[in-house]
Amino acid sequence: MTTMSAECTALASLSAVAEARQAARTFLGALGSWGIDRDCADTVILVVSELVTNALRHGGGSYTLRLAVHPDTIEVAVEDSSPHPPRMRTPDLVDGTGGFGWHMVNDLAHATIVTPTPEGGKTVRALLPRRTGG
Repeated sequence: MTTMSAECTALASLSAVAEARQAARTFLGALGSWGIDRDCADTVILVVSELVTNALRHGGGSYTLRLAVHPDTIEVAVEDSSPHPPRMRTPDLVDGTGGFGWHMVNDLAHATIVTPTPEGGKTVRALLPRRTGG
């Protein structure tokens, strides 16, 4: 076995981000011998939360979350209907309008990849280490 994957699709709701985090926890818990350490699991959950929040806020109100484990990485992929890629912006320390998430995702990931979908949206992928220090 070289990969293990799961998928979750949802529309915007008060619980959509919480549901995505729970789907990621369930996925990570099912890895068994493919498991990752606690710090890496926390990082995956944080990245899922940030990418799903961005998809809901800026990407059209629905998302598809895909998670996959590879020998050295965990792949978090979030698809939404907006063609506009995430962009770095100055974090808002006054009005609370955000600007922190995309910076954080890029700092935590080995790589981030934005790919247009045939339907006109995009998929945002973050490749995260499976082990602390990796």
